[in-house]
Amino acid sequence: MLKINKNHSIREVKKKPIVKTPAPGNSLKLKRPEVVDAKVYKIKSPFVKFNVYVTLSYILEYGKKRPIEIFINSKDLTHAAEYAVLTRLISAIFRRADDPHFILEELRSIYDPNGGYFKSGKYIQSFYSEVADVIERFFIEEKIIAKKKQPKQMDLPIATELDEQPELSNMNEDYKICPDCNGRGLKFENGCEFCVLCGFTKCDK
Repeated sequence: MLKINKNHSIREVKKKPIVKTPAPGNSLKLKRPEVVDAKVYKIKSPFVKFNVYVTLSYILEYGKKRPIEIFINSKDLTHAAEYAVLTRLISAIFRRADDPHFILEELRSIYDPNGGYFKSGKYIQSFYSEVADVIERFFIEEKIIAKKKQPKQMDLPIATELDEQPELSNMNEDYKICPDCNGRGLKFENGCEFCVLCGFTKCDK
């Protein structure tokens, strides 16, 4: 039997709710602050009539930069709806996806039915591919992703027959065809025929 003293009272203690801090990149939706850092890039492309301006912004999340939104604008009103769709979809991916980098491959997989063009030695297959290049450039400049290391090119000396042959422009027309190398470099010297191209001589036979 439990005896309770008059000087004591019983009260219920409620457990405090445990607040879990979301891990970096796992938030379902990022809250946009009032002021964000951004960069503006200009795209001059044969796919569109006027220049297109792409604005990309980022926020700091747990000490790391993360893209939060994109704006695509141009004075060409014929593509205004298309730019609005790209702006909304890509911005939604930036805010909700754990790893938004996959959008680069998705945009580059779109091909223009009229064909593409070469830019700085690279084939651009659509306007969407150019947008992907701008996003990737932004990611690299802000160190959101690491720049891909290109393999170093090694300059190897390649020996060719032309490098080993002497100048033949001033050679005498009396030179004969060498039976060994089929070049016109066989001459009579010191009582023996000698090829100045390959070193063949009949005196060794």
